[in-house]
Amino acid sequence: MAFSDFTFPSVLGELGVTLGPTVSLFTAVPSVAPRPVTVASLVTGTRLGQSAHTEMSRMIWMAGPVLSDFWERYNGSICLIAGAEFIADPANRLSGFCDFVICPAPQQSVVLPPIVIIFEAKRDSLPNAFGQCIAGMVGAQRFNLRNNIPVEPIYGCATTGTSWKFLRLVGSTLTIDQDEYPIAQTERILGILTHIVGPPPAVPNAA
Repeated sequence: MAFSDFTFPSVLGELGVTLGPTVSLFTAVPSVAPRPVTVASLVTGTRLGQSAHTEMSRMIWMAGPVLSDFWERYNGSICLIAGAEFIADPANRLSGFCDFVICPAPQQSVVLPPIVIIFEAKRDSLPNAFGQCIAGMVGAQRFNLRNNIPVEPIYGCATTGTSWKFLRLVGSTLTIDQDEYPIAQTERILGILTHIVGPPPAVPNAA
């Protein structure tokens, strides 16, 4: 099966995942202010994403500027791929395309381990993205393990562009964040992503 063939909640039983209690995952995580250029681009991007009302337009015009802002802070030390073909666990037919993938490795053109977060964008409903997102998270977990780079937790993010919700996978236990983050809270989204990936490397002082 491809990631897109999975739906929620049946994906849980199909992949042996247990749904844990819904809790607030990032209450104490500090915010990270977006760059002024990101704030400006989202003014137009939100209008474009909502008016076109397609998954692609929301991914490009709304999720894209937020993730670009995040990526730029790491000076090329993390990898962000959009529209990534991810062959995670071919023996169990876990493969397909992910809207965005982040790996803590220098930027590259292919998905390499370890993967720390998978994103899926949907036009209307966040729960409609859960099945595909969870399948991608389980695939990332197996992919990392097969390459001897086990990473836990694995995170996922379902977004409509205007709303973002995070998921966490530890072992076989999935936690869905109680909180939902509107695009107006870009500083909260950037703070959560920084918490997941780790702080950006220090930039050496100029001589």
